[in-house]
Amino acid sequence: MKRIVLTLLAVSLACVSAQAQAQDFLNRLKNKTKDNIERKIENRVEQKVDSTVNTTVDNALDRLFNPNKKKTDKKAQEAPKGDEKKAGQSKSGSKSGDESVAAVVKAAKAKYAKCDFVPGDDLFFEDDFQQERLGEFPLRWDLFDGYVEIASLEGRKVMAFTDNGLGQVTPNMKDKWAWLPDSFTLEFDLYLAPINEEEESTLGMEVIFGSRGQSDYYNAGSVVGFYYCENGSSNMEWSLNKPGSDMRSSGQKALGLNTGTTDYASDSPIKAGEWNHFAFSFNKRAFKGYVNGFRVINVPAMEAPGYFYFNSTSPYRFSGISNVRLCEGAVPLYDRLINDGKIVSYNITFETGKAELKQESIIELQRIAALMEQYPDLAFEVVGHTDNTGSDKVNDPLSQQRAETIVAALVELGINEARLTPVGKGSHEPLVSNKTPEGRAKNRRVEFVKK
Repeated sequence: MKRIVLTLLAVSLACVSAQAQAQDFLNRLKNKTKDNIERKIENRVEQKVDSTVNTTVDNALDRLFNPNKKKTDKKAQEAPKGDEKKAGQSKSGSKSGDESVAAVVKAAKAKYAKCDFVPGDDLFFEDDFQQERLGEFPLRWDLFDGYVEIASLEGRKVMAFTDNGLGQVTPNMKDKWAWLPDSFTLEFDLYLAPINEEEESTLGMEVIFGSRGQSDYYNAGSVVGFYYCENGSSNMEWSLNKPGSDMRSSGQKALGLNTGTTDYASDSPIKAGEWNHFAFSFNKRAFKGYVNGFRVINVPAMEAPGYFYFNSTSPYRFSGISNVRLCEGAVPLYDRLINDGKIVSYNITFETGKAELKQESIIELQRIAALMEQYPDLAFEVVGHTDNTGSDKVNDPLSQQRAETIVAALVELGINEARLTPVGKGSHEPLVSNKTPEGRAKNRRVEFVKK
């Protein structure tokens, strides 16, 4: 009983002390303010005193009658319930980004309107160099000659040829001379910075497809070369081994105006000051090559290669390669849907760490849209997946935003939005282990799951 009386007395004294201090503070303010300000301050201080008194009494009584109750975090007590977010609530949810998606789709449709390139479905090598250290040799590549290092161009990390512009590099694969499948696609981006007149003004780059098992890579197989000059003219040349013979299919195509005018750049698909997307496809025999959606090479028969490497042939220091992707053959979408109940795609790509579509994604998006137009009752959950690089706090909303971007793009292509549901799953449902670069590449995907 004595303890209760002493506790209540302590509470009373604390309240009186708080009131006295507040009143003294109020009196000092009254001498310096006008009457209307005095009333406002007096009301505010009295409210604060009342709140302090009430809190002090409540806490004292709570400790008195509930001695075993744990203390509640002060921040949790003060947090207004209205600020609490519902679990799983989407951060975006609006259509504020639809206009930018529409602009990307419109530009991509114009660029790839006549493009018949179909990227392979099974991704087996991808390198965007984003995890590499500047100035170091890229970890997933092997060097034949010259020198290569990681550099930075236009906000991307790139593979650059820094030994006077010369070098030869190939993906570091287990079977060095025989790892390309019978059907494959190769894609990469090349940046061409505007040329300084005081420097070397011509770029020469080759993609060499080595004969299976042939380690003499200098004379190993089929060669595709592309060249760019400071006046904006560019061309592509090729010399491809024919199957079962010593003969070769050779040709070249000017990619800029070749009529004596000086405005070469306006007619060339290769552009300085921009990222240029190169794509090659090999299907058992047929070989095709594309620059920014423009088909340059179409050869009906080429010897099946076992590997490839990049060969920089001129001291041009204004370029860098990024986003190298190798995929094995393409399977019709409907067949994959029937067999698996979903379509797993690696061909819808985004800028690193963003929900911004790359233009070449239009090829796969149009395939999906065409399938949905052919089967009007078909509806999908559009599910975005990431690898485990970074935190869930970043990956979860990013995968959701990317799924929403894909839905917006398909709507722009004429698909009813009601048939599409965007879902972001972050890194929570990996297909394979994330311990290797190849595994992480397989886990970065978009799934169209039949509803």
